[in-house]
Amino acid sequence: MIGCGVKRLETADGEAGYRAGAAAALFALTLVLGGCASTVADLPVVGAPANLPQRPAQPGEYLPVHDIPTARSKDSTLAPADQAKLEADLIKARDRQAVVTPADAAAKTSAR
Repeated sequence: MIGCGVKRLETADGEAGYRAGAAAALFALTLVLGGCASTVADLPVVGAPANLPQRPAQPGEYLPVHDIPTARSKDSTLAPADQAKLEADLIKARDRQAVVTPADAAAKTSAR
């Protein structure tokens, strides 16, 4: 057989241990370099494009997602007079829209 300069793979314990160590080292190197990616992006030579806006001086704060609103009182329902007024306002708004809507509705149905 003609030799082409490629070493035949050995399965001896020393060879397998060497390959496992090299693979672990390569994996660790990728993790280390991946962790530096955010700082590499900030370098002036490698980093941001020219049209990128400047970062704010102070980073934004987290939204207050865990703030709980104050407890409502047990009497948070509308009084009968307020409820009647609200219903009357809604009926007036519905009637105003009903006057404007028929021409628009007829135009839409004839276009189909």
